[in-house]
Amino acid sequence: MMAPVKPSLISAVVAVFLSPAVLAFVEDLDDSFKDSRVNDIWLVDFYAPWCGYCKKLEPIWYDVGAELKSSGSPVRVGKMDATAFSGMASEFGVRGYPTIKLLKGDLAYNYKGPRTKDDIVEFANRVSGPAVRALPSKQMFTHMLKRHTVLFVYVGGDSPLREKYNDVASELIVYTYFFSAAEEVLPEEVTLPELPAVVVFKDGGYFTYDEYVDGSLSSWVNKERFQGYLQIDGFTLYELGETGKLVAIAVIDEKDPTEESGRLKGLIQTVAKEYREHFNRDFQFGHMDGNDYINSLIMGEVAVPSVIILNTSNEQYFLPEEPVQTLEQLVQFISGVLNGSAQAYGGDGFIQRIKRVGFDARSTIMSVFRSSPLLGCFLFGLPLGVISLMCYGICTAEINDAASEDMDLHKREGLTDEEEEEEEEEEGAELRHQLEGPEEEEEPEMDDKDPQEKKTD
Repeated sequence: MMAPVKPSLISAVVAVFLSPAVLAFVEDLDDSFKDSRVNDIWLVDFYAPWCGYCKKLEPIWYDVGAELKSSGSPVRVGKMDATAFSGMASEFGVRGYPTIKLLKGDLAYNYKGPRTKDDIVEFANRVSGPAVRALPSKQMFTHMLKRHTVLFVYVGGDSPLREKYNDVASELIVYTYFFSAAEEVLPEEVTLPELPAVVVFKDGGYFTYDEYVDGSLSSWVNKERFQGYLQIDGFTLYELGETGKLVAIAVIDEKDPTEESGRLKGLIQTVAKEYREHFNRDFQFGHMDGNDYINSLIMGEVAVPSVIILNTSNEQYFLPEEPVQTLEQLVQFISGVLNGSAQAYGGDGFIQRIKRVGFDARSTIMSVFRSSPLLGCFLFGLPLGVISLMCYGICTAEINDAASEDMDLHKREGLTDEEEEEEEEEEGAELRHQLEGPEEEEEPEMDDKDPQEKKTD
């Protein structure tokens, strides 16, 4: 009877046969890439062979290459060993691994999103196309409005505002799409105070850019590129930090939803929608599942459920003095943070930095021991053992040196006692001579003459 073939073995065999085709969609790049890249659009992974994150990205990167190739995308996918071609990597501003860049002409766009196939492919398709895409019809506008949760549209003809819009689109297309349309393409319920105009459609409504109120167009787009209320995770929080906004978060447990969690989440959503004119320019609203990430940020413990406001620019955070029960209490708390009357905690001062170093070190050690106790014992036990042996050797060496010094000292003290006795005798004789006076000092001369006189006699 034939033994059954394990599925894992079949998968391995299939992978062996498929890998050459998959690998063909990703090109290995070298120094010649600098001159050959000019006429193409490239999506490049700059990696280091020893980097664990790079190794984790590698199979995803081959999937990205296969997806872009099969979809007919003009983007070519490559990878470069940044340690072997450090000069080339330095030219492209590579400072960490892995670094993903889309190169289009003289422009280089950094990818900062999640390292998943779908997100990377969507980034490549968005950035490789024109910075501003035209919406020629109402049907196309409606289709794009359903597809995108946030939609930026320039409405009108040629103008200085359009030039600014094109520049901002070239800069921020790494984050979102930019479109242009004639006024006739917009839904009838959309009324604009004047043309040309830049409009953002989101949260079931639309909002118009006002240069006198909102400042620079780039800053306005950067702040408006998120929905008013979000589900926030660590990556989203990092992106929100680039907007300069404070982040008001309802910390809840979605795995174990409670009435209190739902109430706090509802209050945050209500403030985000009904108090947009008051807080939208300075605050982003949302909720986060669990408190682990928040705890690591503030180096403390946040209750679940609860409300917290984070200032990601200086690592400060704000907590309400008492549990939030009503909408009025939440609005009052947010207003207090805005006007500076609320108590701020944390920060990026010297003491907080020292505390952060200790906290990160402790967290790293604990995570290593939790994931692999044997590895933790080896990594931290071995160095501690070596240090202990070194300390023991130093201490015993000092004791032996001290003992030998004591023996030498005793020997020296023994010799010194004999010398001291001789010196005491000499000093005593000199003292007697001094007490007897100068006349007695001449007696030795007379004593010297006596023998001669005796000889003469």
